[in-house]
Amino acid sequence: MAVAKKKAVTKKAVKKSTVKKAAVKKKAVTKKAVKKVSSTTKKSVAKKVTTKKAVAKKAVSKKAVTKKVTAKKTAVKQKATTVKTPAPVTKTNTTVTTAKSEKKPARSKRPAPPTATQGGFAPYIEKKGEEYMNEPQTAHFIKILEAWKTELMEEVDRTVHHMQDEAANFPDPNDRASQESEFALELRARDRERKLIKKIDESVNNLKNEDYGYCNICGIEIGIRRLEARPTASLCIDCKTLDEIREKQIRG
Repeated sequence: MAVAKKKAVTKKAVKKSTVKKAAVKKKAVTKKAVKKVSSTTKKSVAKKVTTKKAVAKKAVSKKAVTKKVTAKKTAVKQKATTVKTPAPVTKTNTTVTTAKSEKKPARSKRPAPPTATQGGFAPYIEKKGEEYMNEPQTAHFIKILEAWKTELMEEVDRTVHHMQDEAANFPDPNDRASQESEFALELRARDRERKLIKKIDESVNNLKNEDYGYCNICGIEIGIRRLEARPTASLCIDCKTLDEIREKQIRG
């Protein structure tokens, strides 16, 4: 019986010791859990504090940026609204501005009057819707050609009389040589005028036959102003320039 009691006592003691150990272990576990929870809560609190500080910094920076932008806008508005005081106007400035402000009267765009024609005749004034080489134009050019021909014939008569009057046998050979050279120049000029008189006669015949004033190569109108400058012209400007270029090439 005593042995059984001892065993029962020992069993109880063992149970108590195990219960105490289990309680101690629970306390240790609970302490560790409390420590962990406290450490995690501290970390979360620190994170929350840091995030609050960052948010506060961002808000401060945004406020500073908005203040700068508003300050710039107000400065620009003030510059735009501020009106510059005009400089004092002197007498010279007023005179210059008035002269500039006054507009010049518009000039009528009229063509320049043509120069006098061959023989001193007044240039022909064309009318709107007028036909080329009508009766007034043909009469105008006939007058010009006849006056030019009479002028050339007078020059021929003058040279003939001059040669007859000045012809003399000088004893000095130098004088005779100079006289002959003068006569040669006059005869050359008269020969050119003789050829020109032939052209004048041809142009008069063309006027009578209604062939005057047209190009012999291309057949277009030569033009009144060109005919007044050169009444014996038988080529237009383009054909005449090409003819002159060919002559230069042949001679060169």
